[in-house]
Amino acid sequence: MKEKNLKNKVVSGLFWTFGEKMMTQGVSFALSIILARLLMPNEYGVIALILVFINLANVFVSTGIGESLIQKKDADETDFSTIFYCSFVISIFLYVILFFTAPFIASFYDNAELLWVLRVLALVIPVSSISTIQEAYVSKNMIFKKFFLSNLGGTLVSGLIGILMAYYGFGIWALVAQYLISTIVGTIILFFTISWRPRLIFSVKSAKELMGFGWKLVVTNLIISLYSELRSLIIGKVYTMSDLAYYNRGNQFPSIIITNINTAISKVVFPAMAEVNDDIMSLKTLTRRAMKITAYLIFPLMIGLMSVANSLIMVLLTEKWLFVVPFLQICCVYWLFQPMQTANWQAIKALGRSDLLMNLEILKKVIGVLILLISMNISVYALAISNAVFAGISMIINMIPNKKLINYSMREQIRDIAPALLLSIAMGGIVYTFSWLSLPAILTLALQIFCGGIIYLGSSYMFKLDSFLYLSDIIIKKLGKNSKLHLRKLKEGESIAREN
Repeated sequence: MKEKNLKNKVVSGLFWTFGEKMMTQGVSFALSIILARLLMPNEYGVIALILVFINLANVFVSTGIGESLIQKKDADETDFSTIFYCSFVISIFLYVILFFTAPFIASFYDNAELLWVLRVLALVIPVSSISTIQEAYVSKNMIFKKFFLSNLGGTLVSGLIGILMAYYGFGIWALVAQYLISTIVGTIILFFTISWRPRLIFSVKSAKELMGFGWKLVVTNLIISLYSELRSLIIGKVYTMSDLAYYNRGNQFPSIIITNINTAISKVVFPAMAEVNDDIMSLKTLTRRAMKITAYLIFPLMIGLMSVANSLIMVLLTEKWLFVVPFLQICCVYWLFQPMQTANWQAIKALGRSDLLMNLEILKKVIGVLILLISMNISVYALAISNAVFAGISMIINMIPNKKLINYSMREQIRDIAPALLLSIAMGGIVYTFSWLSLPAILTLALQIFCGGIIYLGSSYMFKLDSFLYLSDIIIKKLGKNSKLHLRKLKEGESIAREN
């Protein structure tokens, strides 16, 4: 019965989390396209550089701390309130540091505009410390419907304000407003849609226990974030703000897709994994399922995106952003390796082995920095390619420990993802040939997307891919359940009407 209830929670959670991510990111993507048409690449480059420092600071309040609450099976009100106060105090401390170091950062990059933009945008850090605990509560209780309104509301309000400000000539401050308001509105909506509130409770014992688990994840995620942002820091210093904007915009397209798929699955699967972390077979089953589903979804999207890159940029961002194309294609290769990394990562984390995660990240980042140092002075394209090479190495390193921990070998993992990869490569090759046709960019793009979808789904059905059948079954059951519920409500309404 417990396993059945857990499966229902996972299926429901995946449905709502995917729905929320698809809706909010679809809206966010559309709004960002409008902003990109109104603003210049250089302005995006400045914001991209500032976000490096904010993202690094946010690691201390947005990762590890909330996950420690999820990982602890019997986390109570004392635990949640204690971690809330710890997180908020840390966030204020971090904001003060960024406020006073802003002049030195602006001087280092020889850009006076960075000073007040950083000071204002860094206000997102204290707000994030609040939303982190709210999100931990939602994930812990697997009530993922609550994310829908908060994220969609924040995206819509901030996007519309950003577009209006860009249209009326506020330039870079339109982007500042968009990022800041999105977090504030999302946090306010979540405050009114969940029952949890911080209480005037603080336990030193609880803080030590939870921070004991969480600090290792914080260090681990700090290493990951520092490495992932290092390229932006180097591009911003060695090359130009426009180069940084092209690189980040090229990375944005695949990262939006992968981050949201990974985040959606991780938010649902990690709590489920933590619940069965004393049953190795169940944990392996969940890990395999997460691996197969993410690979099935991510591989065709990344390979397809590589194939349509040129026509996509022409249609969405216009000719002034064409330098984005090679970066987009290289970044797709990088993100292609993420399903294997994420699934293995979540399994190790669910077992409470934050020490192992930290050691793995140190090893990977030492290798990554060496590759980065070799490529940094060659060209900005070499920097991007080195990141894709590093992702492949990281995938292998993440795969190795789970052979011992949950008896899930590298060979078995590769066998699980191979069908989706082969179909995706075949589909991408066919789709790319359409770019040889002398058609308008928008017509070429529409033809590529339509045919790519038909080829991949049709092949999945023909070869009866496991993940295709699994996801189809979930969708059919969900639609069937909703139809029956709607029919029952109609009948109840008719019955009440007859009685009246």
